[in-house]
Amino acid sequence: MLLAWVFLGEDDEQNRDITASAFTGPFQDVVVSSGELMAKNSEDIKGPDNLRRYGLYNIKISELVPEGTYVQEGDFVASLDKSELSSKIQDAATELEKARSQYTQTRLDTSLTLREKRSQIESIEFDLKQKRVELAQSKFEPPATIQRIKLEIEKIEQNLEQTRDNYEIKKQQSEAKMIEAGASLAQEQKRYKALIDLEKEFRITAPKKGMVIYKRSWNGRKRQTGSSISPWDPGVAQLPDLSLMESRTYINEVDIRKVKVGQKVNIGLDAFPEARLNGTITSVANVGEEREDSDSKVFEVLIEVSESDSTYRPGMTTSNEIIIQTIPEALQIPLEAVFTQNDTPYVYLRSGVSTQKQQVELGASNDEFVIVKAGLKEDAQVYLNEPSDAKENELTALAQANPAP
Repeated sequence: MLLAWVFLGEDDEQNRDITASAFTGPFQDVVVSSGELMAKNSEDIKGPDNLRRYGLYNIKISELVPEGTYVQEGDFVASLDKSELSSKIQDAATELEKARSQYTQTRLDTSLTLREKRSQIESIEFDLKQKRVELAQSKFEPPATIQRIKLEIEKIEQNLEQTRDNYEIKKQQSEAKMIEAGASLAQEQKRYKALIDLEKEFRITAPKKGMVIYKRSWNGRKRQTGSSISPWDPGVAQLPDLSLMESRTYINEVDIRKVKVGQKVNIGLDAFPEARLNGTITSVANVGEEREDSDSKVFEVLIEVSESDSTYRPGMTTSNEIIIQTIPEALQIPLEAVFTQNDTPYVYLRSGVSTQKQQVELGASNDEFVIVKAGLKEDAQVYLNEPSDAKENELTALAQANPAP
């Protein structure tokens, strides 16, 4: 593309005009965005997944190995703040001691109650033996005396039967109380042991070997020392699979209509300026989202990277050129050369020493150029700024112009 400087006044900088030539060549409609390299597949390094069961909802990360650290299976990765857990353990220890005391007290009470009942039974059985001996010795006594002794024996037998029944009831009650106290004790023992086991899980280790990458929270921020995890998202870091990478980028709501799954992408890495990677769009979000670095809604787009290299790291910044379409030959002019009047596009066409206000029919555009379907010829000189002496010129319609080849 040729640029020309046209001076309308030798010393008047405000009258300087710049022209460019319409040219024919290959055209690419490209959407450019920055992104972040990430592993397509990764395994989470998680904290305990049963925090909610014990009323622990926001636990801070107290220590975390530097991002990018290579670890082996079982190596230390992170530790969690035990302050709230220690309080839970202390409470559980207190409740366990209460349950043990209650169990012991219940056992002593039931033992004492049953012993008293057995003593009553033994005393009544002794009285019954005495009355039976008395009855045996009263065979020469008057019938009235014998009858009285028999009635007394009958009454003692009834009392003995009732006392034995009461003993069985008390025994069953005691057994129920012991079962209840034992269950409470077992429950507190189980809870205390579970909290002690949970405390061990506050030291988080790697499930396999790999490179540690910090996990992102729902708001996109990386978790680090001082961040919190929750029962619903207990991950502290990730072990990415570096054999398959992708670039995550966000496209504005104006350009997203052009972006489709399957489109090819040229990917550059800021850390390796000489590297040029190939990619393919695998996912385009249907719903936009608001991000801190954007004034308008943006849509998440995932680009699978074809090449893999051990030097590429998750988190590296990528420059993505999404190829919307490629046209082998098309007449083009810079975007700066196009003006509009009542939604009609036109250019300022240099014609000898005069300037013509020429209507044009436009096609696809990219960040730099736009295709001209009609209204210009190749090598036509168009102004990139609005010439002050041509603003009031009449617009030349397409029907009056020579069509572009």
